[in-house]
Amino acid sequence: MLVAIVDDTPLNLTLMETLVGRVGGCEAVCFGEPLTALDWCERNEPDLIIVDYMMPGIDGIEFIRRIRALRDHDDLPILMVTANNERRTRYDALEFGANDFLNKPIDPHEFEPRVRNMLKLREAHLATRDRAARLAEAVRQATAEIHARERETITRLARAAEFRDPETGAHIQRMAHYSALIARRLNMSEQYTDEMLQAAPMHDVGKLGIPDYILLKAGRLSVEEMAVMKRHPAIGYDILKDSSSSVVRMGAVIALSHHEKFDGTGYPGKLRASEIPLEGRIVAVADVFDALTSERPYKHAWPLDKAIAFLREGRGNHFDPSCVDAFLRGWKEVIEIRKRFQDQW
Repeated sequence: MLVAIVDDTPLNLTLMETLVGRVGGCEAVCFGEPLTALDWCERNEPDLIIVDYMMPGIDGIEFIRRIRALRDHDDLPILMVTANNERRTRYDALEFGANDFLNKPIDPHEFEPRVRNMLKLREAHLATRDRAARLAEAVRQATAEIHARERETITRLARAAEFRDPETGAHIQRMAHYSALIARRLNMSEQYTDEMLQAAPMHDVGKLGIPDYILLKAGRLSVEEMAVMKRHPAIGYDILKDSSSSVVRMGAVIALSHHEKFDGTGYPGKLRASEIPLEGRIVAVADVFDALTSERPYKHAWPLDKAIAFLREGRGNHFDPSCVDAFLRGWKEVIEIRKRFQDQW
């Protein structure tokens, strides 16, 4: 264990260094100048500091005050060396963080047990710190496992809807990453962006409740069939709402609102502008863009410039202008996402 000794008197330094060596398991680091000792303590972590009160430059009390101001030095034991009659000094030293005192002149029979006791205190602090670190790591791992299981459940739920819809898993991945891109470009928090990435794939989970003869119909839907299809946002919301998971709750909001339009002509609620949750406005841009630019058995993919023109034309009526602009500002990332997640037919 490292014992830093700070005293401007060479004889005292030599004496205390010798006495520390008798304690066993210790290494003394000696300083005759307090500012040099402070600089060393900023770059190293001693296990005990022994500091004299009367020193040039700064006294022992100021030294202790500065040491306690350093990060991670709150539990560092400090012994101050003072004359027995300096009661006011001792009171001030205790106020600023001294743990114990050594009397002048130094008595070897007093010195060794006090140093040994301080080092035992330090060992207890280090053991507590290590135990706290291990517990924090265990909690982190357990939390990560819970989040991993949650993500797996969400992914499987999204894939369940995907298997009933003539789209690919790559579409789900692309639109989710587009959604996260938009959120990030809107300067949303890292947590919000991450939850958006996880929640966006659940946007069409309500299609689980749509009959196959409508969902898989190759031709144009009749008015009655379209009315049934338009129920899927509400069905998705009912499936996902009231979850204990913030990600699933966001998925419920997305499911219900991603077919709303900025001008109020969307469904199911005909919401306008900021009445539409931001999550729905973001996913509307991401989902429509990917649907337009994706090849399907029943349609050809649009060229990118045509899809961009569609988004720009839809600013303020179909789409939230800020979401369109955020998406286009991240165009380099859009291209990277398209390359990363390609359809496999």
